[in-house]
Amino acid sequence: MNGSKIQNLSIFGGVPAFEEKLHVGRPNLGNRDEFIRRLNEIWDRNWLTNSGPMEKEFERRVADFIGVKHCIAMCNGTIALEIAIRALDLTGEVIVPSFTFIATAHALQWQEITPIFCDIRSKDYTIDTAKIEKMITPRTTGIIGVHIWGRVCDIVELSEIARKRNLKLLFDASHAFGCSHYGRMAGTFGDAEVLSFHATKFINTFEGGAVVTNNDELARKVRLMKNFGFMGTDNVGYVGTNGKMNEVCAAMGLVSLENINDFIAINRRNYEKYRQELADVSGLSLLPFPEREKSNYQYITVEVDEAVTGIKRDQIVDVLHHENVQARRYFYPGCHNMEPYRSYFPHANLLLPNTEKLMRKVFSLPTGTSIKEQDINKICSLLRLIVSNGKEINRRFYCNDI
Repeated sequence: MNGSKIQNLSIFGGVPAFEEKLHVGRPNLGNRDEFIRRLNEIWDRNWLTNSGPMEKEFERRVADFIGVKHCIAMCNGTIALEIAIRALDLTGEVIVPSFTFIATAHALQWQEITPIFCDIRSKDYTIDTAKIEKMITPRTTGIIGVHIWGRVCDIVELSEIARKRNLKLLFDASHAFGCSHYGRMAGTFGDAEVLSFHATKFINTFEGGAVVTNNDELARKVRLMKNFGFMGTDNVGYVGTNGKMNEVCAAMGLVSLENINDFIAINRRNYEKYRQELADVSGLSLLPFPEREKSNYQYITVEVDEAVTGIKRDQIVDVLHHENVQARRYFYPGCHNMEPYRSYFPHANLLLPNTEKLMRKVFSLPTGTSIKEQDINKICSLLRLIVSNGKEINRRFYCNDI
């Protein structure tokens, strides 16, 4: 963190534990030779974008993997979300959790739709369905649920509320590719779901995203909107934009898909190792993945009980950063505490008690194909050392924070 108070921390010997920084969200890379082979195909074909064969194959493979009728690939997940919102004719107000990446809220605000922030559940950090009804007004046209860290929203309750109140239901599934809910894959729920294939995600296309849906008419509309609204040469039927995925990005996506089982196996190995190593660290709880569901195991998320550790989450992250472990505070400080929403809704925190509490308790640790087992051993040793010396670290370096 900026302004760290522990530049001369000697409890760890004064030298960072890792020579190079370990980051959350380092890309999972597939087979280099297969990627280069596809690049050569693109070069020889001289077809770089505009619904080329790589993009079409990627869309087909994603749809087959999820078990959904339509996948419309995009240049990034934010554009995919904006197009899905417009294609669903959302207007006025849309209910969305504040505990999400800022793009979820911005995709609404960018189109002059007001995001109405709803609180989250403490058990899985997803939108609290019990709080939604009281937030619905005559201006409400939809709900956006966000699957967090591979944990899928309460689909049954959200679907029932949307049906009963005649609202559109969209999901931000950026964290949930390869995850299931009661045996059904994320990407098949609601009116549509939006995927992200950013470099930090489980499956990446460098930059990329997609809208997935079982609605034929919605899919047709989304596909037109991502290409300026063209319905043929010189004929525009909708307000659209340029959301197309290029062939090189699609090639990267295909290579990622071909290596998906390896990525899952490595991520699960890392998760099990973290779970084993942190099991005896009082005050730190590794958020579990649903045992009976499919998962990508992409996010290693730890919840801090400050009363037990004697040290705050932010201080733990500060010390880890000093040791070159770039832990992340997802999703701090919440969209409602960022602009312009902080100015628009200065008292939103009063309606978001769980969000306010939980966003200060969790952090994510490095995982993925770039992390080795010995790295995890060392990270967990650091965490044991931090927690066991929490009060001393507080006294020596954070006395003004207590």
